[in-house]
Amino acid sequence: MSPISAGHRFRDPRSTTYDFLASVLVRCPGCDKVAHVVAGPEPVGGHGRDLFAPRRLVCRNCGTAKVRSGGGPALYRGRGGPATDPYFGARLWLQAETRHGWVWAYGPEHLELIRRFVRAPLREGIPRHDHGRKATVVARLPAWMQRAGNRDEVLRAIARIHASLHRS
Repeated sequence: MSPISAGHRFRDPRSTTYDFLASVLVRCPGCDKVAHVVAGPEPVGGHGRDLFAPRRLVCRNCGTAKVRSGGGPALYRGRGGPATDPYFGARLWLQAETRHGWVWAYGPEHLELIRRFVRAPLREGIPRHDHGRKATVVARLPAWMQRAGNRDEVLRAIARIHASLHRS
């Protein structure tokens, strides 16, 4: 047997959902085009990844601008409908429905991580004794996305999502 090439192997990079919240692509509530949810101005003495920092929703198409000054993120829990951003509740731009459920991502990097995981026939997770193994993005993907039998359908959905990114 030949060794598995690097393109066919996936190692969990231990990324969490919080690692992808710096810039979230959403549907603008004003014009339904792509908008961005980004961190607001850094508070004095702020930290690099402050989940409770003020957030701004900005649309370059229609000029919509909203500010949220307090509170942490309310992460989407996948309860059957379209995914929303954790700060304003706006629908995510990067999502597509499949017969099993919704495939979604906060941004291009998040989508690429999911694509690499789904595409790989050999997936190396985090060892059982590691305390953070269930908190990573790929460990928390729904079981239907992890099944090899659904690989083609999930990859087609990711391709549709990726195409929507280039149309925007």
